[in-house]
Amino acid sequence: MLRVHFTAEDLFNVTFADGPLPMVELAMALVAWQRTDEAAVFGRWRARVGRQLPGRVRPLLDLLRPDGDNPQFVEPFARSLEEGLTAVREAAPLLTGEQLARAAARAPGSDSWLRALWDRDREAWDQLGGALTAAHESVVAPHWARIRQSFQADVAWRTRLLAAHGIRACLASTHPAAGWAGTVFEVARPPHYEVRLGGRGLILMPSPFWTGRPLVAEHPDGPYVLLYPAMTPLPLTSAGPAEGALDALLGRTRAAVLQRLVQRRTTSELARDLDISLPSVSEHTRTLRAAGLITTERDGKAVLHSVTGLGADLLHSGG
Repeated sequence: MLRVHFTAEDLFNVTFADGPLPMVELAMALVAWQRTDEAAVFGRWRARVGRQLPGRVRPLLDLLRPDGDNPQFVEPFARSLEEGLTAVREAAPLLTGEQLARAAARAPGSDSWLRALWDRDREAWDQLGGALTAAHESVVAPHWARIRQSFQADVAWRTRLLAAHGIRACLASTHPAAGWAGTVFEVARPPHYEVRLGGRGLILMPSPFWTGRPLVAEHPDGPYVLLYPAMTPLPLTSAGPAEGALDALLGRTRAAVLQRLVQRRTTSELARDLDISLPSVSEHTRTLRAAGLITTERDGKAVLHSVTGLGADLLHSGG
C-alpha cells in the first residue's frame, strides 16, 4: 500500500508540474513497454515499440523495471534530454552499494554491466548515455506533441476538479484504489511505501505512459512528486489536434463512452455501440469511474454504467 502523510501545510501546498519531463517520460515509456496490464489500450503500442526499439537500448531494462520503482538517477527531473544526460553523468559518484544491490536483485540477467556502472567504468557510462539517447529518439521525441497534449489536458481537468471539489477528490481520482484515511492519502496496491511530506508539499505529474498505482519520488529542490497515470494514455491521444476539449482530455473513445452514458448502458451495449472489445470497454469505464465521472452497479448478471453529476458537468462544459 502507498501511504502519503499530509500536514495541514501540505494540503495547501499541492501544485501541478509545469509540463512533462523527457527523462521521466522516457523511463515510463520503457516501463510501460514491459508491463502487461491494460492490454486493450497498450497492446498494439507495445508490439510496435518492440519492433522499433534499437538493440542498444536493451541495457536500460536492467535499470528500468515494470513496477516503476526504479533508480531515480536514471530518470532525473530535467527539462531537456541534454540536461538530463548531464544529470545522469553527475550522479555517478553518488551511487551507493546499497543501490547497486537493489538494482542487481531486480535485473533480469547478469549484473556485470550494473557493477561496471557503479564502478564508474567509462565504457559502461558511455553505453548508458547511448542507450538513453537512442530510447529517447525512438519512443519519446517523435511523440512529444502528443505527450504534452495528454499532460496538459489532464492538468486542466484536475485543476478544475481541485477548485470544485478539493484536494481529496483530486488525488482520489488518480487511481481506482485511491482514497483517504484522515490526512493520509492511500492507494491499496503493493508494494508498501510510506512517506511523510513534513510540510514540503507535493507536485502532481501525470504521465501518458504509466499504468500502475501512483509513484512518489523526492524532488531534489524540495517538494515530493506524485507521478500518476494521465487520463488519456499515449495510445489514445490523437496524432493531430483534438476535435474538442473532451477528446483532448479523455481520448476519442473514452469521450464517446462518457457521452453514451447519459443513459445507463451495460458493458456489452457500449461494446456494440462503439464497435470495441469488452476488455477495452472495461478498461475505459474503470478509468472514468476512478475519475468520478461515471458510476457502475450490478443488476443481476448485468453491469450497468451511468454518468455522475461530475461527468454530466464535464459533458455540459465540453471539458
